[in-house]
Amino acid sequence: MSCIRFNTPAQREQMRRLAPSMLTPEEVAAMHPAPPVTESKIRRLRLLATSENPKIREAAASSYHAPADLLETLAQDPDDGVRGCVARNEATPCDVLRSLVADPSELVRGFLAINYYVPGDAMAALADDPSVTVRALVSWKAGLAAEAAADDRVAGTLQNA
Repeated sequence: MSCIRFNTPAQREQMRRLAPSMLTPEEVAAMHPAPPVTESKIRRLRLLATSENPKIREAAASSYHAPADLLETLAQDPDDGVRGCVARNEATPCDVLRSLVADPSELVRGFLAINYYVPGDAMAALADDPSVTVRALVSWKAGLAAEAAADDRVAGTLQNA
């Protein structure tokens, strides 16, 4: 007995017609809206940020809803992992991201290098980082940005044609 399945052209056509359509991330988000950020949520984040457990502080540092002053405080945390979460959080204010450029931890500077929201002056400083890994991450990210810009130019050219 064979485990290979042979479908007739009619069956294949019916499977194509009945296949579910793929939703975009925006359509999925619209179907499942996040609850509003309340003062209670902010209080919980502030409480998490004071935990003795660095993994719990990392959770607070990773939140897009963490207030700027809390992210600024967590950027000075003694644990590299907590500062790394602040560095990779896309909601971290630019001034806080700039303050992490001189962080003693290569891990923190590496996460900073791959965050797309890091200001240009901070990226320029990271490009001269003493760590080979951090410099490689800056170069990799610059390459991705160049590829995206080239793709946008090609798409624009095709639309104008």
